[in-house]
Amino acid sequence: MPDEMDVVLSWSECKLQKGTNRLLEVTWRPAKEEVCRHKLVFCDGKQKNRNIFIIFRSVELTFQNLLGTVHREGGLLFSPDGNCLISTVGNRITIFDLKKNKSNTLPVESRYNYVALDINANGSALLAINEEGEAHIISLISFSIVHRHRFNGICRNVKFSPDGKHVAVCKGNNVLVFKAPGLVTGTHNAFEMERVFHGAYDETTCLNWSSDSKILAVGSKDMATKLYSFERFKNFRMYSLGSHTDEIVGCFFEQESYDLITISRNGQTCVWECTVKPGELEVLKDQAPAKKKKTSDDNEEDDVDITKSVEKTQEEVEESLKESPECKAEDNKLLYMRLARHYLADEVRKEHQEAVLTAAAYHPKARILVTGFSCGVFFIYETPDMNLIHSLSISEQKISSIALNQTGEWVALGCSGIGQLLVWEWQSETHVMKQQSHMLNITCLSYSSDGHIVATGGGDGKVKLWKVSSGFCFVTFSEHSSAVTALAFCASKNFIVSSSLDGTVRAFDITRYRNFKTFTSPRLVQFSCVSVDSSGEFVAAGGQDVFEIYLWSVKTGRLLEILSGHEGPVSSVVFSPGLTSTTMASVSWDKTLRTWDAIEKGSSHEVIELLAEGVFVTFNPNGVEVAVATLDGRISVFEIRTATQVASIEGRNDLGSGRSDNDLITAKKTLEAKCFSTLCYSADGAYILAAGQSKNVCIYSVKENLLVRKFEITQNRSLDAVDDYINRRKLTEFGNMALIEERELREGGNVAIKLPGVRSGEMSKRTLKPEVRVLSLQFSPTGQQWAAATTEGLLIYALNSGIVFDPWDLQADITPMGINNALKDQDYLNALIMAVKMNEANHIRQVIETIPVCDVELIVSSLGLQFIKRLLYIFASALDASKHVQFYLKWLKHIMTIHGSSLVQQGNKPALVAVLQSVERRNEQLSKMCDYNQYMTDYVRYSQKTVVKTLDEDHDEMNGKSDLDSEDEDAFMDNSVLD
Repeated sequence: MPDEMDVVLSWSECKLQKGTNRLLEVTWRPAKEEVCRHKLVFCDGKQKNRNIFIIFRSVELTFQNLLGTVHREGGLLFSPDGNCLISTVGNRITIFDLKKNKSNTLPVESRYNYVALDINANGSALLAINEEGEAHIISLISFSIVHRHRFNGICRNVKFSPDGKHVAVCKGNNVLVFKAPGLVTGTHNAFEMERVFHGAYDETTCLNWSSDSKILAVGSKDMATKLYSFERFKNFRMYSLGSHTDEIVGCFFEQESYDLITISRNGQTCVWECTVKPGELEVLKDQAPAKKKKTSDDNEEDDVDITKSVEKTQEEVEESLKESPECKAEDNKLLYMRLARHYLADEVRKEHQEAVLTAAAYHPKARILVTGFSCGVFFIYETPDMNLIHSLSISEQKISSIALNQTGEWVALGCSGIGQLLVWEWQSETHVMKQQSHMLNITCLSYSSDGHIVATGGGDGKVKLWKVSSGFCFVTFSEHSSAVTALAFCASKNFIVSSSLDGTVRAFDITRYRNFKTFTSPRLVQFSCVSVDSSGEFVAAGGQDVFEIYLWSVKTGRLLEILSGHEGPVSSVVFSPGLTSTTMASVSWDKTLRTWDAIEKGSSHEVIELLAEGVFVTFNPNGVEVAVATLDGRISVFEIRTATQVASIEGRNDLGSGRSDNDLITAKKTLEAKCFSTLCYSADGAYILAAGQSKNVCIYSVKENLLVRKFEITQNRSLDAVDDYINRRKLTEFGNMALIEERELREGGNVAIKLPGVRSGEMSKRTLKPEVRVLSLQFSPTGQQWAAATTEGLLIYALNSGIVFDPWDLQADITPMGINNALKDQDYLNALIMAVKMNEANHIRQVIETIPVCDVELIVSSLGLQFIKRLLYIFASALDASKHVQFYLKWLKHIMTIHGSSLVQQGNKPALVAVLQSVERRNEQLSKMCDYNQYMTDYVRYSQKTVVKTLDEDHDEMNGKSDLDSEDEDAFMDNSVLD
């Protein structure tokens, strides 16, 4: 809302009695975060001002994190302190905190996938370049893009200079050097070009700065490494190093030296020694050459006195040449000499004949070289002799990126083919971090009952469990042999059920991490959906090739019932969330919604006719209504008890549809075949989330049957069907370039024809462009966030309300001054009630921390349940940030003791779950700290005992030696006396 805005409101006339109140609510969508208070002046027709209460509320769906994907094409790099790892994840960037074991995806999104990135010396700015040559300077303080620049071409590498003044970019066969913005250079103009180097004959692939930022080494596909000087020197110009027979993968300078190591794709490594040290480069000053004055005409002959001229000997000529300044400069000229050549691929090709070197990294201080190969093996060498220190095979796919931390102890390895990211401590041979995403798309997801864990199933047949708080996967189940189609968490027990196209339904224990039950059918069935009842006793699954629903017992694992009645593939099945209800709903392609009570009535059921084929069904959390998505793009809401339709939403136009590169029809025509493929109710049942084969997620109000919000999950143009129109640059006089057939050289050659019905892309092509879509949606039981399984991964969105001023039961005497006066008078109960009604977190925490510990129990017993519920959210946030852990835990103890039963009965589950998660996180942090302190104390105590023991032994040895010396002296004296 702007500072001043005229709003015209109209309403129907009505007579109000004296003393009645009316609430005027103004809703707006802010362009940015609003932090100021606004004033509203209300005037009626008679121009009389009236005082009214006004609530300003800004509710926005914000992106929180990206799970399910840890690394894709692009670079890896450590932060300057070495505690964080930065990875490119498609068109986003994720930062992994290796100390706190937490991942965070930046709220920055590019139009294409990132392929190169680097961080400046102080770690405040990150430069990332996407595959279309668009560069972003991202502030790691505000997590926003501060500068943009278009290179209009592919940039393969980017590197900041060690002094932080310059940044070099490899574009084509050129190297562009810009002045880095920041405090070091004193300029804030981004991408101010300083130099351009054109020496390479092919595309440049890698670059590296010397330690003094004066020389730049650039490797390219022309099998040569070029050295350029940023300034002009007398004894150095552009230098070229050869000796390689394949493209250069890496070139690395030594610490405080110009010595160089170059490595090529076929494993050849050359060690070069420089004749000049960093301090011996002489800067060339631009001086105009002095003109010689003519003493006489040029035509006159020189008068030479032949009698006085003496011819110099050969030795005198050589000495004069050595003393000349030209010869001195020639002796100090920068030259390189190859010391050794090593063939690092020979050891790998003993087992993998076609292996090539794909990535390399070097640590100049520790003098270790790490090389990664296409077969998934990496080696660690000690330079310059290339002594093998360590080797390990991490996968069967190529290693695309390697990075070393500041100390050289941790090695980060990325495999983009399978989405694997590994941080390996090579000295102790232990994993610091090991994460791997699904090889294929995530097909389904499910939240645990407390919202702390989210499970994902993929087309690779794996089920992964992710911690929402940390963003890490902590267990992977790989028992399925085909794609996982559906997941369902048990609300009352710690297990999860998954269905797969391999004909099995499996139950996994999330406490012991094992597959404890496998449910099968009498004949092979491809299961397309699964659900578990609220008690955790029964599991139901529907088949897509056999039109039946199978019901098993979790305890015995026996098949209890085969529910038949559907005449088409069963697309979705779900149990009622009620604790005492065993009702089950299912939809099928036979245009019917069927409700079952198999536990009591067996196969008997009720049939509700639909207008189109059923695609998905979900229960309202109240257990009374179900929402059904049909093939015609509608969302229908039915009441189960009466089998009547209570709402209908036409959402096909809201879904939207992008146009694929290979589509022969427009996006508007394609939209006629689109529908919602997944639905989800919010935690309170007030909203429905719907998505399908598009980039949009729609949120509908159940009560009003209206679209509340529609937003895009991605703007990544590296995916297919994101834009509604084809770019005109791809259109020629012959039509769309993507539709032109690629034939063999001979006339009438073979044509690669795409198989009909293929959705995941043509795997035989060199470049695969997946299509954007949302495959699954689910709200967290806490009501604070929801997740979407998309082509890019698992997107987590938080429904955090950016509340500026949202009071509750506000009165005229409730002010900050009144709260402070109540605290001065030690009227703690009244001060806390006023603070809760004002609903300002800072005031509430101030009042709570002012109350003495001895008065906590009395105040908790005097508060009503409506105040206790609001305080629970304050305690949940305070436990994460405050140092007064024991103080807040005493508050929670008294609340649970006095009001625990009432809170559970009135359905305050989201608040209780939020408190439980905060306590668990705090417990985990403190337990790690306590364990570390205990181990350190034991170590110090043991070391002290060892030192004391060693000192005692030394003392005993000294005493023994002194006794021996005294005995020797006595014997000597006796001998002397005898003599």
